[in-house]
Amino acid sequence: DWGKAEIVKPAFTGVKVLNDYPLEELAKYIDWSPFFSTWEMSGTYPRIFESDKYGKEARKVFDDAQALLKKAIAGKWISANAVFGIFQANSDNEYIEVYDESGKIKTVFHQMRQQTKKQNGQANLCLADFVSPKGKEDYIGAFAVTAGLGIEKKLAEFEKDHDDYNSIMLKALADRLAEAFAERLHERVRREFWGYAKDEHLSGEELIQEKYTGIRPAPGYPACPDHTEKPLIWQLLEVEKNTGIKLTESNAMYPAASVSGWYFANPEVKYFGVGKIQKDQVEQLAKVKGLTLPEMERWLNPNLGY
Repeated sequence: DWGKAEIVKPAFTGVKVLNDYPLEELAKYIDWSPFFSTWEMSGTYPRIFESDKYGKEARKVFDDAQALLKKAIAGKWISANAVFGIFQANSDNEYIEVYDESGKIKTVFHQMRQQTKKQNGQANLCLADFVSPKGKEDYIGAFAVTAGLGIEKKLAEFEKDHDDYNSIMLKALADRLAEAFAERLHERVRREFWGYAKDEHLSGEELIQEKYTGIRPAPGYPACPDHTEKPLIWQLLEVEKNTGIKLTESNAMYPAASVSGWYFANPEVKYFGVGKIQKDQVEQLAKVKGLTLPEMERWLNPNLGY
């Protein structure tokens, strides 16, 4: 029973801002495999270099990327900012109540529950299931990171020179650095700030394979397909004020090279998909969020099972 999992009291609660984070440190955490798909090559790094089809071309774009990355770091073309928080929290069915130091509710996150018929007594999962209900002290984290601040100036220079190649390359590198920042910050949260995995020592390969305890899902992920939860993270962490990352009308992040989400520490928590949901759940969400049913349906369109 996951409820028996030991709950580790965080070393730190509240909000912490880590701005102008060293890009040299983040570069070590880059997962290069998705980088090649920018150039329409599929394969995993470094095996892609041995590919008969892509090997030579992959090596060339990779070497070019390394050279541009060095220049970007030395020239401070982009900067990386982050904010994260760890808070007391309890679940109430599908919702997660987040408390301040005095126990007052700061915000409520609304998660979604699977509604498909399951085989032999398997549970219909919801992310809120992995935070203890009231009566037991538990915690949740939230974060937002970017590695795209200031990128426009350099992109404008490349565009002026009709240099599409380096423009695409810099955007791809900023994306990789933002994902690397999410990876590195999560590692520091596990080992240092929350400290529920103080003795974790994982290689880069093991980090990419998510061999660690806990997950960092984002609004929009299959486990929580509702993008309207993102503004709640923005309010809770004062993301724009603290980091400069904005949310657009469609709840996309700007700069685009940004990652945000929650931290769940429960040892049993895994990524899953909510899948198709029914009208009763959509109506309930619309009601608690103060949206009309058609508005809620628009946000959850791919998940509607009716």
